[in-house]
Formats: sequence, C-alpha cells, structure tokens
Amino acid sequence: MAAKKFLRFINGIFTEVFGVQTSAGAANAGDIVALDDTGRLDNSLMPVGIGADTKSITTSEALAAGDWVNIWNSSGAKARKADATTAGKEVHGFVLAAASSGASALVYFEGTNTQVTGQTPGPVFLQTTAGTGGATIPSASGNVVQRIGVALSATEVNFEGGPAITLA
Repeated sequence: MAAKKFLRFINGIFTEVFGVQTSAGAANAGDIVALDDTGRLDNSLMPVGIGADTKSITTSEALAAGDWVNIWNSSGAKARKADATTAGKEVHGFVLAAASSGASALVYFEGTNTQVTGQTPGPVFLQTTAGTGGATIPSASGNVVQRIGVALSATEVNFEGGPAITLA
C-alpha cells in the first residue's frame, strides 16, 4: 500500500505529496513520516540505538523464515542454521525472511520471532533439527542444550538466548 498523502504548500501552490516510509538520512530532513504496509515505522526512520538489533549477514546455506541461526567465521561473518547436534552451532539470533545460500539475511539478535509454527507456550530449546526450536530438551550424548526463549503462542517466541551446554 502506498504511503498516505497530505497537502503541502510549495511555491505558493497546494501540492499533494506522499509521507516518507523509509529514510535515506539527511536528504529526508523535515519530511513527514508515514507508517509502512505493516502499520509500523521502518527501522531506517529510527535514531541510532533505537529499533531492532539486526545485522545483514551473508548466509552459508539456505535459510527459511523463522530459522534460528548461528553466526560463524568463514572468511568473515556468515549465518547458518543453529543445530543442537553440533557443539559450536548454538543460537545467536533468528531470521524473519528466507534467504538463499550466499545471499544476505537480516539477522535479529533480540526480539520476537514471529515466523515459527507449532510452539507450545513456555520455555523453548534449540532442537536437533537444524534451525528449529521447541519444548523438548535434547538429551543424547554430544547434543547441545540451549534455552533460546519463551513461546508466547504457537507462532511467537520471545528470543532470550541462554548459554549452550554440550552433554557428555
């Protein structure tokens, strides 16, 4: 949906203009802001330090919306699916949009993952199926146990990354 319009007095003439939904910085100084298609302000409109804690990171494998991800070094920071079967692949964040291997993914380091399914309200742990979380605590030798948040509903997990413990 296009931004809402308003009248602006420009050079003696009333002119219909759109509200700004994203900011390019100083070029948009003084512009009137409009909510985006989700009914929210775009992060580019927020001052530094306010808004989602995110970073665009290149993926080393395809990611699905809602995947829990691990950040690792492969000639720079890369994002991959977190996995409770492998020590060192603990959860550092999550993605809300799918990304193909080698593409940039916007990784969230805090907040609510609204792209999950099948959750039961209560504690959520990293699972042995890569990229997923759930109520079951991994229990096999060598598995990683990491509490990653609290499910608020079947489709929402509030991310609260905890320490990862590898089982003997």
